[in-house]
Amino acid sequence: MAKTKQRRRFGDRRDGKLIRDLDPMHVITPILYPNRCDNEAYFLEKFDMAPIRAYLEKLNANESDFPYTPFHILVTAVLKLITVRPKLNRFVANKLMYQRNEVTASFVVKKLFTDDGAEALALIKAEEEDTIFTIHQKLYNQISVSRSDKIDRSSESMDIVSRMPRRLTRAFCEFICFLDRIGKVPKFLIETDPYYTSAVLSNLGSLKLNVGYHHLTNWGTCSLFVIMGEIKNTTYIKEDGTMGVKETVDIGLTVDERLADGYYYAKSLKLLKKLLANPELLELPMAEEVEF
Repeated sequence: MAKTKQRRRFGDRRDGKLIRDLDPMHVITPILYPNRCDNEAYFLEKFDMAPIRAYLEKLNANESDFPYTPFHILVTAVLKLITVRPKLNRFVANKLMYQRNEVTASFVVKKLFTDDGAEALALIKAEEEDTIFTIHQKLYNQISVSRSDKIDRSSESMDIVSRMPRRLTRAFCEFICFLDRIGKVPKFLIETDPYYTSAVLSNLGSLKLNVGYHHLTNWGTCSLFVIMGEIKNTTYIKEDGTMGVKETVDIGLTVDERLADGYYYAKSLKLLKKLLANPELLELPMAEEVEF
C-alpha cells in the first residue's frame, strides 16, 4: 500500500512532527531538562557471537565482493529496532518533542587506518520494505563513496567555515546553533550530518578497542548512540557447572531518557537481543513486527 504524504501542520519541523498527545510528564520534562546531554541513560550488554557467525557463514557463501560483517548485522538490527519501536525515533528540540519523519543511521568511515587517515561521514536511510540484503547494498554504496576522494557536503561546509577568521567562525556557529534549536538549519549544511539521524553507530572493535560509553550531543537531533566493541573470548559457567569459553561482543547504547519510560527501553533492548540471537529475522521487511 502506498504511503500517503502527511501535510505539515503548524509547529512541525522539516525533519519531524510535533507530538501533540504526550502525557503531562513528557510535556514538562523537556522544559525542566532542556539539554540532551543532561538526560543520558547508558546500557551495556554482552552478546553471544555464535548465531551471528553461523548466519554470516551462510550469507557469505555466495558473497565475495563485499562480505557481510557483524557490523552490518548490527546496523540492520538497529534500523529494524527503531522502525518497530518508534519512540526510539523521537527527539527533543527547543523544549518540545518530535517524531522523526525518517529512519536513518550514520557512522564514520576511516579512509585509511593511519594516524593521519581522513574520515568521512556515511548515512543510510531505511525504508519499510528494506531487509538485510537491501541494507547491505546501501552500506556498500555508502562505504564505496566515503572511501573515495569525494567530500560529503557537511565536511565541505565545515571546511569552508573553519577557514574564516575566528571571530566570524564563532559568530556563524552561534547563529547556526540558534537555527538548530528552531529546526531551520539549511538542509545542505546537515544532509550528511550524523547528529541529524535516528542513530549514530560506531565499530570500535575494528580499532581493537573495548566498547565504551559515548555521550549524546546538544547539537542536532540524534538521541541514540550504539557502540560495538572488540569481539573476544569470554569464560562462562555451563549448566553442568564446568567452565566454558565462547566468543562474545559488548554493545553499548546511550539514549535520551526523556523520550520514553524505562519499561519501553527495557522491551526495546529485549527485542535487540532477539534480533541478534536470531539474525535470520532481519530478512523480514523493516516494518514487519517480531514477537519477543
